[in-house]
Parts: sequence; C-alpha cells; structure tokens
Amino acid sequence: VRLMISMFDKDGNGTINYQEFGNLWKYINDWQNTFRYYDRDNSGSIDQNELQTAVTSFGYRLSSKFYGLLMRKFDRNGTRNISFDDFIQCCVLIQTLSAAFQRKDTNRNGGFRLIMKSSWSSCFLQEF
Repeated sequence: VRLMISMFDKDGNGTINYQEFGNLWKYINDWQNTFRYYDRDNSGSIDQNELQTAVTSFGYRLSSKFYGLLMRKFDRNGTRNISFDDFIQCCVLIQTLSAAFQRKDTNRNGGFRLIMKSSWSSCFLQEF
C-alpha cells in the first residue's frame, strides 16, 4: 500500500488527496483488468506461463531463468502461482529495474558495466 501511495503522492507529503486517490483507483482497476486478461484459466492467480505471456506483451524480453526467479520471489504461498497483489508488485519491479537499466545504458547498446561484490540473485531476493 505504501508503495502505491508513494507513486501517486505528487506533492510528497506522505498522503494522497482526492484527485491522487482517483488516479490510484484507476491504476488499480487497469492492473486488475490486465490480471484478469492474462489469467487464462480463470484461477484467480497467474502461473509462470501466464506471467511470461503478460510481461512479453508489455515489451520485455526476459530469460526463463529470470521468470523462475520472479516466481520464487512473488509466489508467497508456494503454489507456483502469483496473486493479484503480487502481480502488481512484480510488474512494478520489472518497470523499476528496466528504468534503472535504461538510465545506466547511456550508449543505448543494451548493456552497461556492473561490478558487484555479491551474487545478483541473493541481492535481488533480499532487497526487493
């Protein structure tokens, strides 16, 4: 909830006014419609294949290993499925990572140099 409020809190005061709430409500409804569309089996959750279809349709090309990592991170019940709330968090994370990558990819060649002292997957699982 705090993440979404901060996304729509344009004046930075930690709360949202009526107009900001309206924008947040539309954002949630849009995500709900997207979730329902990609929940092909109408199970009320998204499996890895449905997640991959959704994210690919958003224009992202990610490895199956990365999708596995996303599933491990956002499948909070161990059912190999992601709930609606976790689907939103997952997609927002992908958008955030993509934007961060684009800021670092100043040559627009699809890569940048990154030096890390610990493994990416353990940092990813701990920090996000």
